Amino acid sequence: MTTDLEMLTWVSGITILMWLPYILAHIANVGVLPALTYRADATPLPGWAARAKKAHANAIQNLAPFAALVIAAHLSGAANEATAAAAVAYFWARLAHFFLYISNVPFGRTTTFVIAWLAMACIFWQILTANAV
Repeated sequence: MTTDLEMLTWVSGITILMWLPYILAHIANVGVLPALTYRADATPLPGWAARAKKAHANAIQNLAPFAALVIAAHLSGAANEATAAAAVAYFWARLAHFFLYISNVPFGRTTTFVIAWLAMACIFWQILTANAV
């Protein structure tokens, strides 16, 4: 498996686990039964858990374009050292984004989002210029 595809697998893996902190906070806040029966859906989450939920939503929104780019690079033969490095950077930026967002670190969320976005832009550029002579 290429580095690009391995990072896509890892990004997918962490994204599917990001719901755990906020649902556990919800259960701790309202109890198991109200959480499972949806009676307490309107109950506000603690601040950190609300941020975890938003970070998870953002990760899902960005997973689709990242996956499309990595798969397109792989299938088109455009995958190279630059796309591999960008995919690694994307993984670490998205992981940092989640924890910095939850922790409410000033500028952390925005900085890591931009790094991940630049990583996707790099992969996109590699695809566009792969066959340019």
